[in-house]
Amino acid sequence: MNIPRALHQFQANQQALSRRTFLGKSAGILGSFALGSLLNPGVLKAAANPSGRWRGILTSPHFMPRAKRIIHLCMAGGASQFETFDHKPMLRKIHGQPFPESFTAGEQLAQLQGSELIARGSSFDFTRCGQSGQMISNLLPHTQTIADDICIIRSMHTEQINHDPAHAFMNAGSIIKGRPSMGSWLLYGLGAETENLPGYVVLMSAGGGQGQPISSKQWSSGFLPSKFQGVPFQSKGEAVHYVGNPEGVCQSEQRQALEAINSLNELQERERLDPEIQTRISQYELAFQMQSSVPELTDMADEPQSTLDLYGIDEPGDGTFASNCLLARRLAERGVRFIQLYHRGWDHHNNLDDRMPEVCRMVDQASAGLIKDLKQRGMLDDTLVIWGSEFGRTPMAQGGTGRDHHINSFSLWMAGGGVKPGITWGSTDELGYRFIKDGQEVHVHDLHATMLATFGIDHERLTYRYQGRDFRLTDVHGHVVNGILS
Repeated sequence: MNIPRALHQFQANQQALSRRTFLGKSAGILGSFALGSLLNPGVLKAAANPSGRWRGILTSPHFMPRAKRIIHLCMAGGASQFETFDHKPMLRKIHGQPFPESFTAGEQLAQLQGSELIARGSSFDFTRCGQSGQMISNLLPHTQTIADDICIIRSMHTEQINHDPAHAFMNAGSIIKGRPSMGSWLLYGLGAETENLPGYVVLMSAGGGQGQPISSKQWSSGFLPSKFQGVPFQSKGEAVHYVGNPEGVCQSEQRQALEAINSLNELQERERLDPEIQTRISQYELAFQMQSSVPELTDMADEPQSTLDLYGIDEPGDGTFASNCLLARRLAERGVRFIQLYHRGWDHHNNLDDRMPEVCRMVDQASAGLIKDLKQRGMLDDTLVIWGSEFGRTPMAQGGTGRDHHINSFSLWMAGGGVKPGITWGSTDELGYRFIKDGQEVHVHDLHATMLATFGIDHERLTYRYQGRDFRLTDVHGHVVNGILS
């Protein structure tokens, strides 16, 4: 043991806690705190009740909100738009021929850079669906039945061509480490409507193709206090590890221990005014509440067989995307603000014709079932659902049997939360290589701005000061796509 170093640390701690140090620091701390509370009243509110439920930094919406919660269905790996929502007869017509160089000259490609580019049409047919007549692939027969409930965006584009940075860009609007995810921004702005569950929950499933790893930074709170980060739930088995008390420890003993720990944390918080100490206090309290709320949440014995059949669930809690979709609806009912479901299995660099039908079967019925379930419960109007990937796939073949990553065009759909149902927004050129600049193109920043708008938030006004500047989810970009909002 290094005794001089330990003694020095002890003396430093004594000094930090001394009356003299307190008096010396009080003026600066209280002055800064008063100024902060004037600029942002939410700071004072949070500090006054650090163990209470966070109700958001916004005391009132910037304009009329349409959505209360969001369920983000992430098709991780890059779902091919040509086999799902972007029908391209001309691409099929030139299948197997050299792809026109006029489209690709000077363009950034991923693994196809410098290779001979061969056009690859889809092997699967499309059908006009519903009264809206939206074109949807026959690989998605259940999604075809909700054509009049969804808005398909075909003009999506992004800036990152590899999976991890593209996920970061889709989630946080930036590839720079330490930026908050969109779920964290939303929780920071509005809080959640639950006191016994996290406000931001992440679920994971896999199958149907190469499953790229998903980093925990995708639901990070970044430079926001850590109380706003996403909380991963296990899709199979216990949703949260160690949520129960060990044998021999009763609820009253757990509460006594919690109160003692929180008292110590509150003493330190009054000295330090550190938001992370506030987070620690609130998370201890949340963990205690979750001991009863999580088992009730994941016990689906009260769900009728008709609901399980709607989602295509064989066994609730089996770790499938279908089971996660039902769990997402239950989380939404209980006041969770942001629910994110990743399905890893869409990275089809080869064997696309075999793997694409497989992965579509895994997610199609449950995605449509979620929309139908929310609708029949009266929840779709104020629940925003987004289905999509971090980027798309190329209209050129890779290895003859697959498609490479593509950033110039991809498709997704949105439903509920004030989004116009039964419309297609934006388009791509005749071969699906690039979005058309016709006023209906949608960048990832635009998607984020529009998402916040459905919650009544002006994306330019939800900010957080860090390192001397005001940051926001859309950085200095983004426009609300008003044409898709009702």
